[in-house]
Amino acid sequence: MIESVYFAHDRYKLDKQSEKKLDSLAQLKGNLRFRIFGNCDSIGSMHYNKVLSENRANVVNRYLQTRIKSNITLENVVGLGEEKQINDNSSEELRGKNRRVDIFIDREWAKGEKISGKTPPSFVDVSVSEMKIQNTYSLPNVNFIGGRHVWLPGGNETIVKLLKILRDNPTMQVELQGHICCDYDNFDGEDLDLGTFNLSHTRANSIKEFLQMQGIDSSRIKASGQGHLNPVAYPEQTDADRIKNRRVEIVLLKK
Repeated sequence: MIESVYFAHDRYKLDKQSEKKLDSLAQLKGNLRFRIFGNCDSIGSMHYNKVLSENRANVVNRYLQTRIKSNITLENVVGLGEEKQINDNSSEELRGKNRRVDIFIDREWAKGEKISGKTPPSFVDVSVSEMKIQNTYSLPNVNFIGGRHVWLPGGNETIVKLLKILRDNPTMQVELQGHICCDYDNFDGEDLDLGTFNLSHTRANSIKEFLQMQGIDSSRIKASGQGHLNPVAYPEQTDADRIKNRRVEIVLLKK
C-alpha cells in the first residue's frame, strides 16, 4: 500500500492532518518496510527543489522514527525533487498534488507466496436493475499496453457495450478507476506518451474521453487513478499477471 502526506508551497513542516496519518501508519502490525520519497512541484530551480524534497522526506522519516516499533523498518529515504511529477502543474490544485511525500509500505513475503485478488462482476453483463450504488465492477478484456494509456484491441467490444449502457440509462453516473502493474517505486506509473507519473489516471481518462466523444456528458463520468494499490495478481510473475493488472474498473455512482 501507499500513503501520502502533503505540504504547503515552499514548506516542509508537517501539519496536524499529516501527523495524524503518520501516527496511524506507525501502529500497523506485521513485519513491514517503509520506503519514503519526497517530491516537489516545478516552481524553483532543480537544485532548490531537490533539497526541498529531501527536507520533506527527512521530516517524515524523523517523525516516524520516534513512533514506530521494532516490526517496522524505515528504508530508502529519498528526495526526488521534481523528477516524478504526477501532474502538469497547470493549476494550484495539480501543483499541490506534487508537493508530497509518498510512503510505500511493503510486508515481508514468504518465498513463492502470491495473492490473487477477486475479480468483480462484469459491468456489461449484470443487468442495471441488479447493480448496486458504490459497488465496483470489472470491464472484461479492457487491458492496456505497458506504459501507455492505449487499451488493447480485445477491449473494444466491452467499451462499446459500456457506451450503450450509458446511452440507455441517461441518469447513470460512474467512476472509472485505472490501475497499473509492475512499478512499485513510484506513486503511479509513468505514461510514456505524456511523460507524467499518473498512468493509472490517464488510462481511466482515455475511456472517459472516448465516451465524451460519443456524446456522453462529462459530468456523468469521473476518472481516477489507483496506481498499483489493488493488483489482481501480486507479485507479478508472468506477462499474463502484468496484463491483468493493467486495467480499468468501474464504480456505479448513480443509476
